[in-house]
Formats: sequence, C-alpha cells, structure tokens
Amino acid sequence: MKRFGPILMALLAAVLLAIFATTPPEATPSDAPLRSFSATRAMADVRTMAKHPHVTGSAENAVVRDHILRRMEALGMEVSTSTGLIDAKGTKRRNHWSGRNDPPATLVNLIGILPGKNRNAPSVVLMSHHDTVWGSPGAADDASGVAASLEVVRAIRARGQQERDLVMLVTDGEELGLQGARQFWANHPLRKGAGAVINMEARGGGGRTTLFQTSHQNGEAMQVYADAVRRPGASSLAAFIYALLPNDSDLTPVIKHDYAAYNFAFIGRSGLYHSPMATPDNLDQGALQDMGGQVLDLTQALLKTDRLPQRAPDTVFFDVFGLFTAIYPAWLGWGMIIIAAGGMGLVLRQDGTAGLAAGVGRMLALIVASAAILFALNRLSLGLEPANYYDRLAAIPRLEVMAVLGSLAAFLTAFASWRPSRVGVVGSALPLFIMCLAAQALAPTAAYVLVLPMLLVTITLWVRPSAVRIGIAALVGGYMLALGHQLMQGVGPTLPFVAALPLALAVLSTLPLWPGIEVRKARAIALVTLLGAASVSLWVLLDAPAASRAVYSDSKQ
Repeated sequence: MKRFGPILMALLAAVLLAIFATTPPEATPSDAPLRSFSATRAMADVRTMAKHPHVTGSAENAVVRDHILRRMEALGMEVSTSTGLIDAKGTKRRNHWSGRNDPPATLVNLIGILPGKNRNAPSVVLMSHHDTVWGSPGAADDASGVAASLEVVRAIRARGQQERDLVMLVTDGEELGLQGARQFWANHPLRKGAGAVINMEARGGGGRTTLFQTSHQNGEAMQVYADAVRRPGASSLAAFIYALLPNDSDLTPVIKHDYAAYNFAFIGRSGLYHSPMATPDNLDQGALQDMGGQVLDLTQALLKTDRLPQRAPDTVFFDVFGLFTAIYPAWLGWGMIIIAAGGMGLVLRQDGTAGLAAGVGRMLALIVASAAILFALNRLSLGLEPANYYDRLAAIPRLEVMAVLGSLAAFLTAFASWRPSRVGVVGSALPLFIMCLAAQALAPTAAYVLVLPMLLVTITLWVRPSAVRIGIAALVGGYMLALGHQLMQGVGPTLPFVAALPLALAVLSTLPLWPGIEVRKARAIALVTLLGAASVSLWVLLDAPAASRAVYSDSKQ
C-alpha cells in the first residue's frame, strides 16, 4: 500500500482543490460594511420579487416593476422607463405558456442612472431582466441579477460619487426572445453614451459564478477584470464554447457593437432552471454573493478608470482555483508548446524509444474507451423516448456520478498494470500533444487547457523530488476535476463524453506517480465500477419525472 502513497496524496489534494474551486463563498451578512456587497442584504429584494411567477404583461410583473422602481429612486437614481410591444414570435411563446390567444403584451424596460462627476463620459451599464417564464418565481433567473444590481449600486453610492454615470438597465421580455434588450440597444438614446456593459444571468440556482462571455477583442477588457476582481471565476475556454452553442442572453444584441461587454452567470443546481421550485429559499446565497462580489469589483474599476477598455487582441484567461486570474497573450501558447516539445524530445534522445508506442496506444485506448463508455451510459439513461430537457437538468448530479465511475473503469482498462518509464509518459502525451497543436492553431484562447498541462507534465519528467511531481499532479488533476464538473453541468446531459478530455489530461499528470496494479484486481474493480455506472444510468432512466420540471414543459429536448 505504501507505493500508492504519492498518488493518493496527489488525488486527495486534487479533490480538495476542485471542491474549493467550485464552491461559492459564504454570503456576507447584512451588517457588513456599506461599501461591500452583501448577499444577505440583496436577498430582501429577491424575496420581494420572487414571491410569484411574473411573466411580461402580467399583474404580478407590474408589482415587481413597481418595487424595482421604488428601490432605484431610494438609491438616488434618475429613473425612467421605455416601452414597446412583444413581437409575433414572443407573443406566440407567451400564448403557448398560457393556453390563451392574447394580443401582444407591452414590455417595460426600467432605467436608473446614478450620476457621475462627468456626465459626458461613457457610462457603465449593469443589465439584468425582471420577467420570468410561466410558472417559475425566478429567484435565480433573474431576480438574483436584479437584486445584485441594486446592491452593487448601493455599495457604489456608499463609496462616493464616481467619475462617470452608472446605469442600471432592467429589461423586460428576455424570456420571450430578448425583446427588451433588443429594443433598448437598437433604439434608446442612452445606448450611445454607454462604454461598458455587464450582464447578469442564471441557469439553475447555485454554484460558482463564471464570466463566460466577453465582447470581441477582449484584451483590455479582460485586463481590467483580472486586475480588479478578488475572487474571480472566468474562463476563455468557456467563452469559446459558449460562442459555439446556439444560446442567447440579453448581451447578444450588445456584443454586436463596440462596447466592452461582460456576461456573468451561475449554472449550479441546474434542476431549478425555469422551475416552479426556483424560490428564494432554494436559491444558493453563496452564488448570489459570488456574482455580486465579482460585479462590484469590476464595476468599481470601470467607473474610476480614466479610459474604458477599447478593442485589443483576445487573450487567454482563466481563474486559478478562484484565487486569481491568469491572463496572457494567445501567442505565448506557442512558446509553451516549443518548451514542452523540447523537453519530451530530450527524453527520447537520452532514453531511446522503448515504451513509446505502448504509451501512445494506452492513451488512445483511454480516450476512445472513456468517450465510448460515457456515450453508451448516457444513451442507457435516455432510453428510446425523447427525454424531457428539465428532467435531464435535474439528473446532472447523478450523471456526474455515472461519468466518474465510467471514467474509472476506462482508466483501469487502459493503464492498470502498466508502470510507465519517462519514455512511456512521453508516448502517452503524444496524442494529447497533437490535439494541443491543433487547438493552439484553431482556438488559441481555449488551447490553454491542453498547453499548460503539457508543459507541467514535461517538467515532471525532469525533476526528481516526488513532492514536485505530487504538486503538479494535484494542480493539473484538481483543475481537470473542476473543469469536468463544469462541463457536465453545462453540456453533460447531452454530451457527457466531453469529460474524456479532462480525464485524459488528469491521467497524464499522474502517470509519473502510478505504481501499477495487478491485472485481475484491476479488471474486477473496473467491472464493479462499470456496473455501478450502469445502475446510475438506469436510475436516471426509470426515475419519475422531476418535481422541478418547468410547468410548461412536455418534451423539450
């Protein structure tokens, strides 16, 4: 058992790092300093707004609007509204929810301005939406965004008058097709004076808040974020993935223009998305604290700067376990790749090529086997009938357990008895190194997730102290566990095999510590874990419809 000590230490440290990285902060109490953000204070607004569902055009929505307007006025803001009609597509959706044939509803955007010293300077805009879907009180989506905006404005006001105007825009009709945001950013006079826009959203009811989308050419905009935000949650990989998905938010009509733009959201407790159970009591206050803390730091930095961020080449950025934001130019990835290639090449020059092919074959077997196992397990959990979208969101925690067990079975099948030499580790790295080259060429701002582990694993080939190897395995493994969790929350219900890549990178980082295990034991463990994963899949398949389903949902896929 002693020979497993180093790898067990690395795995324990990796799990602890992943938990820390994916756990939101505690809610700050209501007696916190007035200059700081307090989720406890913000929850008072959430509880008022999220008492009932409040669809655009409803009486309940009018009550929510009145509350927000009164709160804006109490904060000393210049308050106004803008109105418009929901278009035909939005009206059809609303009538589908209600089962009626109502005429187009009137949308009402709410606008508050906290005046700055220089009224001619470009303003900073905080954006959220006050409408909900049918049947959901919307404590997260998007009462949390509205409440965060109000608390940020209050904290900014407590710090004294700022250099530029702070605009709070609360749109209507977001759930009916971004209606209010599209109309505001196309027609409202205030759009011409905006210089930076921060949007707040949610798809779920908890978890860490992530900056998942920015304006194009975000170099300067992200440097402001990196310098200002004390507990960041950001990823240029998330921004790249989001750009490929057919998703929209109120920031969609904004990023078509030249504003510096930031989009924040939390997606934990995904089963609460558009759910009748999305109540204030079920909202994770830590997620609200996380969102408000990041947005307050960023807003303050944007308000006090002499010059708002302009377009500059896109950068690589990601938070390091929520402790700080790493940011660097995309071209630097090529330098890291060259260093990694040189280090692996020197290993082959010194040690020869014996074991190289075995490493390549085993890593390819791990990637293919894990992807195939996760795909098959997911199909088993789906069955033959179309799955309800909201049931799948509610099942994400169980799907994550399924993915962990299936991944363990794949690892034991591919690497059980093998004790790799330095050359074997290089062989295992080669398939991922080829992916690394392709990613750096095609998606340089997302390639860091391959480039940095490749560089760190190369370092382990040249250092003797086991503490360094344990540390690197913990860092890479912890980041990959957190990334796998985020990927499963984001796209796991439909694409669970995306977890195969972080699995492969985590395994690569631990190979220098892997002592091997007897084949018969490995096969027995793999069989047990695979059966466990299949049992979880069947549980998901045979389980009753989730109580958290959206009330208007039948078979949205």
